[in-house]
Amino acid sequence: MNNLLGLLRIRIKRGVNLAIRDLNSSDPYVVVKMGKQKLKTRVIYNDVNPEWNEDLTLSITDPNLTVLLTVYDHDTFTKDDKMGDAEFEITPYVNALSMDLHDLPCGTIVTTIQPSRDNCLAEASRVIWSDGKLVQDIVLRLKHVECGEVEVQLQWIDLPGSKCLGFFLVGY
Repeated sequence: MNNLLGLLRIRIKRGVNLAIRDLNSSDPYVVVKMGKQKLKTRVIYNDVNPEWNEDLTLSITDPNLTVLLTVYDHDTFTKDDKMGDAEFEITPYVNALSMDLHDLPCGTIVTTIQPSRDNCLAEASRVIWSDGKLVQDIVLRLKHVECGEVEVQLQWIDLPGSKCLGFFLVGY
């Protein structure tokens, strides 16, 4: 992992109006994939508006890879049902990190990413300076399903000895 830039903490906050895949509800969980990495949340039973508030951490070696988030309905005796997916890029967030910002007032908006046909954003996503760190709140509209959104938050974890982000991004 000599190309490790740092760690990206993805907080899977909650799902909103997720699809019903069982009798009257669903048992959702989230799978996050980036490159060869794959992580998943715990299952929340009988809830189409689940609150996970669970942190998943990805090792970042290439900030240009997209993150694929897929929601599934847990089933005991059959294959789990897919409840939609969404993908998002971390490039705007990583670019904000490379600005080397310090001492900004809490709540300062560093950049805003608008929803478009090319992304799964349900609303504008802002990268904000909060308590000495950059965070990005994202509301993702799920694709390939009749309804549902997932709210996530990105936060960077610096590692001692990792490559400098600013230097790394210049080559891209």
